[in-house]
Amino acid sequence: MRKFMIAAAVLMAGCAATSEGNVMNEAAEAAKSQAAAAAIEAAMVSPEHNRILREAPQGGSVTLEGLGDLDAVPKIPFRKVVLPGPQYMISDDPEYIRIPEAVSMREEVQPGTVRLYVYNVNGVKEPAKIPRKITAVIENLGDQPMNIRMLRRAHPEPSGNYFHIGKTGLLEFFTSEPETGTRTVPVGGAIAIDPEMEARTVLYNDLVHGLYEFLIDQPGRVSVLQTAPEESGPAAAKRIREVLPTKSHSGAGRGLFGVSNYLVLGEEDFVLDTADGPQRLVIADGKDDPWVTGTEHTIDEPAVLKGNYGVMYDIEIERASSDGRGLALVTWNARFGSEWCGGMANTMMVSEGMYPAGAVSIPSDKLVNKSAPEYVVVQVFPPVPEGTTETIRLRYSPPGASCLPTPLAFIPVDFDK
Repeated sequence: MRKFMIAAAVLMAGCAATSEGNVMNEAAEAAKSQAAAAAIEAAMVSPEHNRILREAPQGGSVTLEGLGDLDAVPKIPFRKVVLPGPQYMISDDPEYIRIPEAVSMREEVQPGTVRLYVYNVNGVKEPAKIPRKITAVIENLGDQPMNIRMLRRAHPEPSGNYFHIGKTGLLEFFTSEPETGTRTVPVGGAIAIDPEMEARTVLYNDLVHGLYEFLIDQPGRVSVLQTAPEESGPAAAKRIREVLPTKSHSGAGRGLFGVSNYLVLGEEDFVLDTADGPQRLVIADGKDDPWVTGTEHTIDEPAVLKGNYGVMYDIEIERASSDGRGLALVTWNARFGSEWCGGMANTMMVSEGMYPAGAVSIPSDKLVNKSAPEYVVVQVFPPVPEGTTETIRLRYSPPGASCLPTPLAFIPVDFDK
């Protein structure tokens, strides 16, 4: 009998704990819903905000004084699909190359399409600040001559203006066209991947930014290196065998990564409806969208690409206008106030709205976006007919030199006022 009473007491206590837990969970969910509703209400645009968003030029900066915190409005639920894509390499660890001659990244690739992101700075200051060359070289490891054809290319002139280089590099990459000619690398030979990068002299603290996609038909070895301006990059690649150690805290990462392209869709049955108020899409944050991993031949553990820089996101979101309003797509520097995050500059591709489809420089009227209440208008989408939907299509890649994430907010706007 006593055992029965003890068991009954334990069962009752368990039920009470479960009931209490359910009540606490329900209370937490209710509080979360109330907070989301308050954030939506606060972020509703005034007639003046509405006018500013409707009249802003594409890529233009706007100030929306009094608008609620867009970082608090509901997130768009999304799913990611890994798309077939090129072998992807990045050289950004160490970001600053502090010794006069060094290889900052070296990895082997197989026949097929390769994407390479070079993001390195001449950091030599001891015993003096001296000009250098930073270049990328490919060696033919096959038993036949290698043919290489450039498919996409972006290489802004090196400088200390990192924000300008970051958004110009993406603009050049998104709008570049495949080259028709090929170059040949003899068996055991090597060439500079970009003759223009090879020919340039890089001053102290200047950033070298190169984003490339190219096609090869033999296995190869890619090296990113720093050497004297007068020395041939291919000769230096053969001579310098040691690779700099990674620094982890300096730069996004380096190595060869298996994911280079994502398709981002709303969760199944999700529709971005203007009647639901402002909503935001947050990708490349390391949380809801984790960093991609890969390999780096000098370490035994997986390489991590912090920031997913150079990864391409094709975004497709269904939208509706059940209350008759359109949508303004805006972005901003959500990390203002953090160290190194004083500005944000980007370029992305967007589908047609009030403005033509294509590449949008963010911002288009000045170098950087500072912080809320300053925003950049990427596109304005007119209302769609009642009972129908339309797909918003974007192409996004995390912008070099800017802090992440860079949220995308969709704000309902009235087209009748």
